[in-house]
Amino acid sequence: MFAPRTTPWPLVALFTAGYLAPYLLPTTVGRLDSDLPLSATQAGAVGSALLLSSAAAGFALASRVERIGARTLARLGLALALLGYGGAALSTAVPAVVAGAVVGGFGSGTATTVAATLIAGQRDPHRASTAGLLSVSALAGAVYLTVPHLGPGHGLPLAAIALTALAVWPLTGRLPAGVPATPIARHDKARLPHARSGLLLAAAMVCWSLAQNSLWGVSGRIGLEQAHLGEATVGVVFAVALGAGLTGVLAAGALGARLGRAIPIGGGTVLIAVCIALSASATDLGSFAAGEIAWNTLYPVVLSYLIGLAASLDPRGRWAVLVGSASSLGTAAGPLTGSVLSAQAGFPAMGAILGTGLLVIALPMTAVALHTGGRPLLPGAIRRRGGHPAALVAAATGTPTGAIPEIGAPEQPVVEIPVDTPAVPAQRAYGKAGSEVF
Repeated sequence: MFAPRTTPWPLVALFTAGYLAPYLLPTTVGRLDSDLPLSATQAGAVGSALLLSSAAAGFALASRVERIGARTLARLGLALALLGYGGAALSTAVPAVVAGAVVGGFGSGTATTVAATLIAGQRDPHRASTAGLLSVSALAGAVYLTVPHLGPGHGLPLAAIALTALAVWPLTGRLPAGVPATPIARHDKARLPHARSGLLLAAAMVCWSLAQNSLWGVSGRIGLEQAHLGEATVGVVFAVALGAGLTGVLAAGALGARLGRAIPIGGGTVLIAVCIALSASATDLGSFAAGEIAWNTLYPVVLSYLIGLAASLDPRGRWAVLVGSASSLGTAAGPLTGSVLSAQAGFPAMGAILGTGLLVIALPMTAVALHTGGRPLLPGAIRRRGGHPAALVAAATGTPTGAIPEIGAPEQPVVEIPVDTPAVPAQRAYGKAGSEVF
């Protein structure tokens, strides 16, 4: 178990290895159709298959991390990523590349599943997720700046993901053999807590991720075709945008939980909707750069709070994994959705549609953040970790500090216990709110 006040760097490294493939998806897909006998649509389908495989790993393993063991499962995921992406990088046969991408995607999803589960067990999930996003953003930015200078070929970005998995492997020895045990009542073991909130958040995350990656999938075309920029200029804009993303992650880490989760998630999603509309309607360098940079600054901020919100729904990490897998489904469908919308309605209309959709789903996501964060029902309300009301306790000296009945629990009479001295009849009884009634 990691120290509560220190950053769990082995966990951050595992998070980075799992998330790197989606971050490098644009360059991975772009090099597939330029280096292999694949059309742009077919290359996009390979990228979607990779992300769908990653999402499948999350759905399949969400409730099995405890049983199999975090360390064992992390090593399995890294091994699959190394073999899958490494094999795809070294092969020029399309079937082998597709198979390697699917196997590697399952490995990435497995690593992400373990990371999300362990993050949920941290005392400060937001701190750990922010550090992970900072790490993967920095590494992805370095790859984007380095790979173009190493020559053409589909294998370079895939090799970067495989080598990252290899580099992270030695750090798995510091991961716990299993998920840190959390006291859970027997009747809660089989079912997920906060079922309605979790399902609502998962459904919203599909749409949220789809909107983000619909823009990301066609951003290059917007810069080239609509803003009439050169390829080098568009590349510089993307590099600056990735740097702005690092700034956003640092800002999220510094802000922490000072504003809660509802304001960053709801307000941030509204601002992202504006940025998407601005970027999609850009006709010159200024508007294109402003939209892309602002969007890349805000995206990781909101994502870090969404990861923390999902982690808070279940300390065993199941909702964190399921919500993350739902996000991967949206990510996989995003590029295809952006291509279809832009082809049928044009880039500005696409941006307007995506922005409107984000405004709509900002409401349920904010509602989940408010509901699970909770507010004191009355002055003096005690809340357990995660914001659930436990009991209302009278503000009086001698208030019991042990287990306190839930609000609405039936009255429990105090039974007299004989002692050596003459017993004094008890004059107290616990009321429905768990407070002492005199």
